[in-house]
Amino acid sequence: MTRRFVNQLANGDSVDEVFLVADKQLRANRQGNLYLHLELRDKSGSVGARLWNASESLARTFEPGDFLNARGKVQVFQGALQVILSHIEPADQSQISPEDFLPQTSHNVTKLAAKLREILLGIRNPHLRALVECFFIDDEFMRKFTTAPAGIKNHHAYQAGLLEHVVTLLTVADRIIDLYPDVDRDLLLAGIFLHDIGKVDELSYDRAYGYTDEGQLIGHLVIGVEMLRDKVERTSDLTGEPFPHELLLRLKHMIVSHHGTLEFGSPKVPMTPEAIALHHLDNLDAKIHAVTREIRDDPCRDTSWTPYQQNLGRRIFKGSANGQPSGVVEEE
Repeated sequence: MTRRFVNQLANGDSVDEVFLVADKQLRANRQGNLYLHLELRDKSGSVGARLWNASESLARTFEPGDFLNARGKVQVFQGALQVILSHIEPADQSQISPEDFLPQTSHNVTKLAAKLREILLGIRNPHLRALVECFFIDDEFMRKFTTAPAGIKNHHAYQAGLLEHVVTLLTVADRIIDLYPDVDRDLLLAGIFLHDIGKVDELSYDRAYGYTDEGQLIGHLVIGVEMLRDKVERTSDLTGEPFPHELLLRLKHMIVSHHGTLEFGSPKVPMTPEAIALHHLDNLDAKIHAVTREIRDDPCRDTSWTPYQQNLGRRIFKGSANGQPSGVVEEE
């Protein structure tokens, strides 16, 4: 039987499918009764689910990253779909096709990887080009870099999402850099490539997306600087010269400052033209991607607005089918 994916669910549908458990929480309601709050996922997206009158023993039978047979009914709650479960049990692993459960980029990964190499191997600075080549010849790093998501929920949260994000930034930067002659092209391109490299070890992405112990304890900014330092030590084998100290300093600064502000996790704010450019390009791509994804994935097709998006702090206007004003928006 052909499975029905999350993005095909509609209000009132009955559900009897296998899902990947992306998140599991055992909670108590106001009366103290336990229930399970789950995030169920397949390659098309995720949906919240609740099982009332759950028990601790049932909750211990599975963990995030496991597969569940789930039966229940779809309903709309606060503008979003959720599944009210009537039965769950661990799924038979032999009956599972892993490709049905890991969200994928819609782009061709081979072509994305080729574009990455094409742009970065056009760097003329010999030290930066040697640095890039040191990463490219590291097969294990490239395997992870071309597989990892850029985030676990909101930011290119799918297989090869990190690669897609970086190639988009490189492409945009390559197109506009002539407008900003005081920004060092080679340094900006190298910084774009390096800014999120720590995510290949910060995140776990074999099944359910989450954080590794290293990711929880250190984070991708510090991991990225450590990876940069390791590769810099090897560039002299290609150039015959030590890597310039200030150039390394500028690259480290781009990694640690690219979140832009202290409250968003950067220990330093951007203080060079290239670091400022990187931050704004990174933020632009992440925000546009998040907004367009919310519009595309909103299961309520007949409404002009998405539900309130907590991560964006707003609802998003989708427009009406005929492009005409569709009336007054109800208050939250």
